[in-house]
Amino acid sequence: MLKNTMRWLTLSSVGSDMAAKQFEELRSQVPLLYALLSVNALALGYTHYGKAPFWMSVLVPGSLALFGALRGVAWLRYDVKAFEHADIIRLLRRTAVLGCLLSVAYILWSLRLTQFGGADERAHVAMFVGITVIGCIFCLSHLPQGAVLVATFTTIPYLLFYLLASKSTVYIAIALNILLVTLVVMRVLMNGFSAFSKLVQSQSETARLNREVTILAHTDLLTGLPNRRLFFSDLRQHMTGRDPSSPALSLGVIDLDRFKAANDTYGHLVGDQILAQVGVRLAEEFEDKGIVARLGGDEFAFIVEADGETAIGMMSGVCERLAEPYVTDGVTISIGASCGIATVVGVKVDASALYERADYALYTSKNSRRGLPTLYSEAHEAAVRSDRAIEAALQAADLDRELTIHLQPVVNSQSHALSAVEVLARWTSPTLGTISPAVFVPVAERTGIVHRLTVKLFDKALAAAAALPDTVAVCFNLSAHDLTSPGTILSIISALRNSGVAPSRIVFELTETAMLRDFEAAREALGALSALGAQVAIDDFGTGHASLSYLRELPIRRVKIDRSFVSGDKALAQRDLLGAVIAMCRSLDLQCVAEGVETEEQMAFLREAGCDALQGYLIARPMPAADLGTWMETPRAFAAA
Repeated sequence: MLKNTMRWLTLSSVGSDMAAKQFEELRSQVPLLYALLSVNALALGYTHYGKAPFWMSVLVPGSLALFGALRGVAWLRYDVKAFEHADIIRLLRRTAVLGCLLSVAYILWSLRLTQFGGADERAHVAMFVGITVIGCIFCLSHLPQGAVLVATFTTIPYLLFYLLASKSTVYIAIALNILLVTLVVMRVLMNGFSAFSKLVQSQSETARLNREVTILAHTDLLTGLPNRRLFFSDLRQHMTGRDPSSPALSLGVIDLDRFKAANDTYGHLVGDQILAQVGVRLAEEFEDKGIVARLGGDEFAFIVEADGETAIGMMSGVCERLAEPYVTDGVTISIGASCGIATVVGVKVDASALYERADYALYTSKNSRRGLPTLYSEAHEAAVRSDRAIEAALQAADLDRELTIHLQPVVNSQSHALSAVEVLARWTSPTLGTISPAVFVPVAERTGIVHRLTVKLFDKALAAAAALPDTVAVCFNLSAHDLTSPGTILSIISALRNSGVAPSRIVFELTETAMLRDFEAAREALGALSALGAQVAIDDFGTGHASLSYLRELPIRRVKIDRSFVSGDKALAQRDLLGAVIAMCRSLDLQCVAEGVETEEQMAFLREAGCDALQGYLIARPMPAADLGTWMETPRAFAAA
């Protein structure tokens, strides 16, 4: 008990946030305390002038008032930002000790004055002590240690003086009354300080959670590197304010070679382990050299202040390092890395344009210099732009015949009943064969064909929806180009109205990056779709900005957690973050869907954490719409878990 009391009196248990808040509040209150003491001391000295010795009525109160003025000015000049935690604790302790000393000085001086003057002067002394004690307690309300010490060193001597030295029952009663009032005020002060402490603790916890969310919003969970959102934010900052004297800046895009084959062969868990090791190697290679980030999938990017030749030399070594074998789960896997680099010297270049140049250079590396870095040049761009095979095939494509959709089931986490399907585009060209959406969609976006593509895919999605039970929702992906195209949005609305499919069964999924491109356009487009009755979902949650403002400002109804939260060793070790995301969704009354569910262990955790729906290879791989009925009728092993 005594040990705890001493820790409390010496402020040994006060944390940094609490001490800073106390200091901040006292900075405005302690000067008032000194002003109160000074004015009261001068007033008491004035009423005893000519009745008490000169030194007692003038010199002592004058000295106390001068000291108070100096200390008050000193407090007003304090800057909380200039003090470390240890400095603040020392200052608070000094304030409490100084309060004791001043209390002793004031009480001894005031009680000594009772020997001079008549009844009025003695009454003034009694009033001086009472008012001063109460005022000091309130001024020190955010430093209860100081308030307790001031009250103790003032009220007790005052009470003892009148009990032992005074024969007046009136003054004894006044002393007892002041003691009672002091005790009540101290109780009120302690209650108020307890509420203040809880508020500070709550604010500190909120700040801590905000910091964690900010880190989560700017960090790729799988690799620990900055994510796409932070990378492009840094890139824009580097591009802002450039002039002819600015140093050379190189931006590079890195894409892993043969990673997809390894991922398909050994599974996504091994693929995630490889990506995590890639992140470690890149972090080591770029330490103190520049910024490196994971943009998504097996794509990374970097920014360094260096000219093209220097960047090429550096990246040659990085590509060699990334090509070294990876050992995971007892398996040795070899992949590689290709890189495209674009450089700007002096002049100001749009951040998106610089990135596109690096992407063009990467395209060349992937096609003709695999495993090596390539520096962007006009010749490279001309070569890339001249290669229009995919564009030509898209332009001439019979979309009704060549474009198909696959559906990937989404099931209720508790009942395992089919709750939704995600629509995935597939294109088989008669001249080029099967083309991945990751290839033909960007081409369609660059060439303006994406509007036709999106509308046709949506028509097929509506046809699939009409053939499914009314309880099954259909999830359709919208890109940034779709959101910023009023024509595309109007076509989608028109098709939905004419389809006979209930709008509430359609879920439009969009990534955070798509919203970032033009937030106002996204808000307008999503508002129109939501007003129609359709649902809106954030896809790949956690790989972009993850701003909570989107959940407030947009008609978001559900959140799809990115697979990096669910699968991979790092995700397993940080499941508290996954649980926090699910809890956030539940608190905001948002449906929560987890992607990338591949093991029964993951499924069990997600069910226990309260995730609403599951999607991943454990549930089912994407399949043609015609095969979905067979899948629904086939007993599923995981449903028995």
